This record gives sequence, structure tokens and C-alpha cells, in this order.
Amino acid sequence: MSYETLVYTTEGAIATITLNRPEDLNTIVPPMTDELEAAVAEAVRDHAIKVIVLRGAGRAFCAGFNFSGGFHQWDDGLTSGGKWDAGKDFVMTCSPVTGWVPKFMSLWHSPKPVIAMVHGWALGGGSEMALCADIVLMSEDARIGTPYSRMWGCHHAGMWVHRLGLAKAKELALTGRPLSGIEAVDCGLVNKAVPFEELEGEAYKLANELCSIPLSQLACMKLVVNQAFENQGLKSTQLLGSVLDGLMRNTPEADAFIELAERAGVPAAVAQRDGLFGDYSQAPAEGKPNPQNSYPAPKAS
Repeated sequence: MSYETLVYTTEGAIATITLNRPEDLNTIVPPMTDELEAAVAEAVRDHAIKVIVLRGAGRAFCAGFNFSGGFHQWDDGLTSGGKWDAGKDFVMTCSPVTGWVPKFMSLWHSPKPVIAMVHGWALGGGSEMALCADIVLMSEDARIGTPYSRMWGCHHAGMWVHRLGLAKAKELALTGRPLSGIEAVDCGLVNKAVPFEELEGEAYKLANELCSIPLSQLACMKLVVNQAFENQGLKSTQLLGSVLDGLMRNTPEADAFIELAERAGVPAAVAQRDGLFGDYSQAPAEGKPNPQNSYPAPKAS
């Protein structure tokens, strides 16, 4: 099938899904979540494929949900008569058919292992997407974080909670501070961090190693680990997080945040949100990913 927001390619037993909105840091807009789910399904159905690599084109993996237009891209599922409809929001975001989390979780539920290859920014929903993969590799200078912890959202995929211990999960949930690739490895959020120049080679080296293992073995070992975390309440966390995320997108403070973004632009809104913390766009150069670290968009197979 053809895709608008990503590129699907295959080489040997490896399928690569490349988020492909580099001009907007691969921020999430319709139909990206639907296309992600469809691309994962395409790889699962292809008997020649054993491993999936998820990555981003340009200078970021994914900078989260795009709200430059006031988040109106999703109005059909979230509003009635131009106003937020709590019931519609609940039905859309919690449905296994339309919800964002079930789309991200196609990575988790794929019987074929998924390697997320994170460079640049992996923020908000983009971080949730990456953390639904089985193995997450980052460039050392990349930044992963949940700025929505401060305004306009809540953990909805639950991976920030279930991948971390209590102390770090609580600290990052309350502060929203981003982590470099090195810091993310140190606290157990992701698997490995390497210099940007080595990231692609590291990801595909690992993918090829996994391809040497029978698919039945990969699927069984993935399932038993997944089941252990689902038994710990992952799905309940996701349900609560999806409901709370809708509420936090529609508080008076969140409305003012989005109004500022519409009126003065996203940079003004995030500057107000992050100025005191001095991170994300307000960080000095050494606190941001190297903007020169970029990947070209591939051509579809």
C-alpha cells in the first residue's frame, strides 16, 4: 500500500518503517498512527520478514503530536460543535480501533521483534511510540522526554512507567525533564546509546543477528516478556492514561497554552512552558541534539 507520512521498505528479512515528515520533525498528524499500524501489519503478514526497524527521516525520530494548528486535525473525533466533547474523546482514544495507544501498541503486539532507532528528538507521543518497541537504541546526543508532563497531556502508553523503577518514573513524570541517550540507558529506559555515526550500523547489526534466530523463537520469547508486563497492569495503566490525557488537554491552562500556540506560534508556547527549566527548545546547544545529525528519507521498496 502507499503511505503519506511514512516510508515502508524491505531488505532481506528486515522491514524498515521510516517516519517521513522531516520538515516538521516527524510530528504526529492524521493518518500517521493508522499508517504505522498498517505498516506493522504489512511486515507481520510478509513471511519473508523477521525483524522490524522503526526510525525517522531528517533530524528527529518524532517530536510528538503536532499542535501547530491548535490540534484541530483531530476535531472529528474529539469535538462537537467546535467544542471539546469528553464523550467523543473517550470513545476515540480508548477504542482499540481508533485510539492512538492501540496504534502504537501494534509494535508491542507484533510477533516480530521491533527495534526503534532514535536520533534527534523523541518527545511526547513520539517517545511513547519508540518505547512500545522491543529494543530501543539511541544516539548519545538524542533527547527523549515528555514535555506534556508540564502542560497538555499525560502518560498514555504507560511505557515510561513500566520501563522505569519507581524513583525515576515519579521524578520524570513530575518534572518532564528530557534524557540524553546516555542518561536514558543509565536509568534503564532504553537499551543502548552510541554516537550518531554508529547508530544505523548498530541497529541493523542487531536486526541481522535477530534474523539468524527462528521466527518462532523470537515470537515466543517476546510474548513471554510482554505477558509478564501485561500481568503487572500495563493495559490498566494505558486506559487510565488515555482518559487523563484527554482531561489534561482540556483544562483552562491547556486551553490557554493552545491559544498561545495558535496566536503566537508553537515556539512562544513551548518557551513559556519550558523557560524556567531551561530544556527542550530553551536548552543551550549542548543540551539539544546535534542539528547536523540527520537521515535522508528513503525511497519505498
